[in-house]
Amino acid sequence: MTNLPAESSSPDGPKGMRASDSDRDRVAEVLREAAAEGRLSLDELDERLDVLYQAKTYAELEPITADLPSAGAHPAPAPAARPAAYSTDRFGGQPSGSVAVAVMSGFSRKGSWVAPKEMTAVAIMGGGEIDLRDARFAETTTTIHAITIMGGIQITVPEDAYVQVNGFGLMGAFDDSRAAGDGEPGGPHIIINGFAFWGGVAVERKPPRRPKKSLNTKTQGELGSS
Repeated sequence: MTNLPAESSSPDGPKGMRASDSDRDRVAEVLREAAAEGRLSLDELDERLDVLYQAKTYAELEPITADLPSAGAHPAPAPAARPAAYSTDRFGGQPSGSVAVAVMSGFSRKGSWVAPKEMTAVAIMGGGEIDLRDARFAETTTTIHAITIMGGIQITVPEDAYVQVNGFGLMGAFDDSRAAGDGEPGGPHIIINGFAFWGGVAVERKPPRRPKKSLNTKTQGELGSS
């Protein structure tokens, strides 16, 4: 064939492996898109398709699309920068409290508030909510000790956090199936310890509720306690 670029690589190694029908179909789709964009004439398309369906190895497939952008020979455009979901000044500030207690009642800490380095949350025949998505963090690492007795505590962590859950339950549960694991560089490190007796602690990872430009260090959604 006269209009193909010269093959520059040896068929030895992985490129010498046999190509599958699905591999040939993917290359055929690249050729058809190139023809639709005017990069190949119809005669060139037919010629390359003939060669394509006779190719048996990856090395024979490569030169068929080597001069087309879809073949990866040219740099791909840089992806658009993703808007920052979290405030750049999310660390630091004076926490307003490190203890949350609910006895036959409830507590809630959410919105724009400063999470302390260590926090103890207790729910006895009651419930509590700790939402860290819009919070500032006094330190890069925050440890929460969650204790429930015939009660429940819901802890929501930001998507970019590294989350480590060490709690256990006795006739209760510590559910971290939707939260534990690595986050993203620059995210907070959140450690959750504790104990659930006839109750539960649920830890969930969610995106921020709203875009944030800056977070006020003043605590909002104050902690309720019995």
